[in-house]
Amino acid sequence: MREFITTGRIDPSKRLVVERTKDFKEIYEVFPTDAASSQSDRCIQCGDPFCLNKCPLHNYIPQWLKAVAEKDLEFAFKLSNEPSPFPEVMGRVCPQDRLCEGDCTLNDGHGAITIGSIETFISEEGFRQGIKPEFPGITTDKRVAVIGSGPAGLSVATYLLRSGVAVTMYERDDRAGGLLTYGIPNFKLDKKVVERRVDSLVEAGMELVVDCEVGEDITFEEIADKNDAIFVGIGATKAKNARITGENGGNVFVSMEYLTAIQRKNFGFTYDRKFEFKDLDVVVIGGGDTAMDCVRTSKRESAKSVTCLYRRDAHNMPGSQKEYKNAVEEGVEFTFYASPKEIIIGEDGKVVGVEMVKTVLGAKDESGRQRMEEIRGSEFQVKADVVIMALGFDPVVPSFLAENGIETNSWGGVVINEDFQTTTAGVYSGGDCHRGADLVVNAAYDGREAARAIVRSLLD
Repeated sequence: MREFITTGRIDPSKRLVVERTKDFKEIYEVFPTDAASSQSDRCIQCGDPFCLNKCPLHNYIPQWLKAVAEKDLEFAFKLSNEPSPFPEVMGRVCPQDRLCEGDCTLNDGHGAITIGSIETFISEEGFRQGIKPEFPGITTDKRVAVIGSGPAGLSVATYLLRSGVAVTMYERDDRAGGLLTYGIPNFKLDKKVVERRVDSLVEAGMELVVDCEVGEDITFEEIADKNDAIFVGIGATKAKNARITGENGGNVFVSMEYLTAIQRKNFGFTYDRKFEFKDLDVVVIGGGDTAMDCVRTSKRESAKSVTCLYRRDAHNMPGSQKEYKNAVEEGVEFTFYASPKEIIIGEDGKVVGVEMVKTVLGAKDESGRQRMEEIRGSEFQVKADVVIMALGFDPVVPSFLAENGIETNSWGGVVINEDFQTTTAGVYSGGDCHRGADLVVNAAYDGREAARAIVRSLLD
């Protein structure tokens, strides 16, 4: 170890812009074995590893870096899969620059270890060599229903199955994955990666019921009668709005509707043709990872121009800096320090532009973040044929929650205690429907810890 003195940080190879913007294939190549081993050998094996502490899942990062450096892939695979339900997903979608790599000791003059790419390598090379996650089979008489198959749902199912508990998962869409399937584009996360992980859970004994919406196709009471516990992981899919004039006009869309439609197109399914933006001027309002997904998708859909408007600067964007840089490389234009005031609608009822006002960052608020302040008299307009609002999401609150005594807070988040149990005994929850729209890794953490709480309740 400690080869950081002679070996610098190396990122995985990335497809050329002129090639990758023509399709939706992943843009990063998986590390070859020698590169993964060489990068892992840079780890200095800190006594108090910041990378491990910064990871919400508390992944065994130094330990599996050591195993990769020593080319012990099977051990690295087991270490990687122990605290994480789907490390091959995390390696691709986690904002490592804000988490593990952001706190790597080598950032001080040497460049962080490429932790996320090595995490992806471990799983991909492991699967290629026939290594699989281990499950004992259904060894108990306990059954748990999981409502929702997104990151939190897949995580709780993983850890319940590892404890020998039978799982039935209910998903309202036509395939499992939730956000991983219909919210994150293929160029970041190939859907075969998600399907492979879901297939492993089915092989481990999980029953998957798709095209089944709880409260519509089956009642919550029916599920409760069949199971010893229930986990609610329905995510957060209700788009936040800007509360400005014109946002309900024609050709003004919310991000998840757009991303879902294009993913359906990529699957070869029917989709709404109103989301075809070829030769149009597209404006995306927002600065998070979902906004980056929208602008990069629009480039691949042959938009005439793609502009992202954000009220702060690039440094203060809430998403991954890696995704912002990829968007810049792919030709997306960014206008910072600009806040929307009105969507301008033409005579035909469709958008023709956006009225913006320039902003400046002022004093820090109670969280330590600088407040955004508008500059009076600085209004300007941006031409647009299409506007996509990417301002975040709140939980949708289905009627079966209140009908069964499951309380939600003022903004719709499911209320849970320290054991992830809701206000109804035997019903647990976690992920975005509790937190609001958040990182995949945090939803995975909630699912893991909720599963452990459920197991303690049912089996101890």
